[in-house]
Amino acid sequence: MSELKKIKSALISVFHKERLDEIVAQLNKLGVTMYSTGGTKDFIEGLGLKVKTVEELTSYPSILGGRVKTLHPKVFGGILARRENSNDIEQMVQYEIPEIDLVIVDLYPFENTVASGASHAEIIEKIDIGGISLIRAAAKNFKDVIIVPSQNEYDSLLELLKQKSGSSEIADREEFARKAFAVSSHYDSAIFNYFSKDNDDMFRASFNESKVMRYGENPHQRGVFYGKLDALFDKLNGKEISYNNLLDIDAAINLIDEFEETTFAILKHNNACGCASREKLADAWREALAGDPVSAFGGILVTNAKVDAETAAEIHKLFFEVIIAPAYDNDALEILKSKKNRIVLLRKETMLPGTQFRSVLNGVLMQDKDIKQETAEELQPVTKIAPDSNVVDDLLFANKLVKQSKSNTIVLAKNKQLLASGVGETSRVDALKHAIEKAESFGFDLKGAVMSSDAFFPFSDCVEIAYKAGIESVIQPGGSIRDQDSVDFCNDHNMIMVFTGTRHFKH
Repeated sequence: MSELKKIKSALISVFHKERLDEIVAQLNKLGVTMYSTGGTKDFIEGLGLKVKTVEELTSYPSILGGRVKTLHPKVFGGILARRENSNDIEQMVQYEIPEIDLVIVDLYPFENTVASGASHAEIIEKIDIGGISLIRAAAKNFKDVIIVPSQNEYDSLLELLKQKSGSSEIADREEFARKAFAVSSHYDSAIFNYFSKDNDDMFRASFNESKVMRYGENPHQRGVFYGKLDALFDKLNGKEISYNNLLDIDAAINLIDEFEETTFAILKHNNACGCASREKLADAWREALAGDPVSAFGGILVTNAKVDAETAAEIHKLFFEVIIAPAYDNDALEILKSKKNRIVLLRKETMLPGTQFRSVLNGVLMQDKDIKQETAEELQPVTKIAPDSNVVDDLLFANKLVKQSKSNTIVLAKNKQLLASGVGETSRVDALKHAIEKAESFGFDLKGAVMSSDAFFPFSDCVEIAYKAGIESVIQPGGSIRDQDSVDFCNDHNMIMVFTGTRHFKH
């Protein structure tokens, strides 16, 4: 038999009616017999078009408060019948089952109902049964049937109706089926995750939106982002965002969300190379840049304050890939957009997920996001000398940075400015030495600086090295069996040390 199929009959049962008028008008123009239910039938009749009720076809009314409308052999037989199978055709004749060539359906808004804060009973009622069954049946029989599982496919259907006069090839129908199974699997995943929010024995994640990257981490790798970037940012200027841009943007957002006071940060390869908190944004930028003006070249800039013209003029002097801010002055935007490839992102107020997952070996690792933020009240002074309020501010500032840097990491800071960090080192001692060398290479005086570590010190060697460099205060999780060695050294040399009780590894 020919793979070319012409639509002669359609079953239409939709929750949302937007653009349905255009669809049914085209079907009517092509002489397609339409079957429908409830509100959809009323909508089509309201357009002055002929439509048959599903009740006429099945001889059964909608029952159980609308829970059962289309679940009937005369409906599913017409969808699932194999047109090339003589036994199927004989049974259709015997039981007076009409062929159904097109199914247009959408699903109850389960995810939106959950997001609205509805009651458990209301959420359960939004688990679609008939619609999901129609989608699966029509998609399974794509050799003979077209399935339109959501409004997202209306454009494709209209193109087929207008340009091919309602005829379709097997490739057309198979593509509709592919999209249909994406809809059904996503819907089932949402329901599963609702019921499994307190269980970790199985894992499901589903994203309907995708964006193909120019390439992955390197040009020889393929890269795709799955998710809704538009929900997080408005892109005001610049070239296409790359795979590596997204990794840095993610790191930048996680870092800036640690701060409440006006802060500017510069990131490179997911780590901060500059960061400062100041009352005035332009000052925060200058101090952040001073932390490492070399690494800042080609970096990712992020702030939690509105970018004004003065700050934009200073930023404009540097080549950078991306800037992220919650707002921009018009004059600032004019300056920043003068470079056509420069990516300018306006951040929206959107809640980010509280969990993280990544592929590992032949599976997935999932964990709660590290949202723990230490406070001044939680710090545990363990030395004879306790920190004053200014030192506490610097300790907490450094601890926010160390939390969002790759392990092993050491951060050096003073006056709420990142002086230097050693990140991604296999040895904590090497991380500290790297940080000291870097700070000194940019002319920073480490006398009075603070040191933060993402994990405990197994020996006292790090505090000894820090003391020789002029560092006077230390913040670390504590928890080593040799903690006392580090505490004793600090006491003997009039240093300050506080424990947080919380490790912040980041790999």
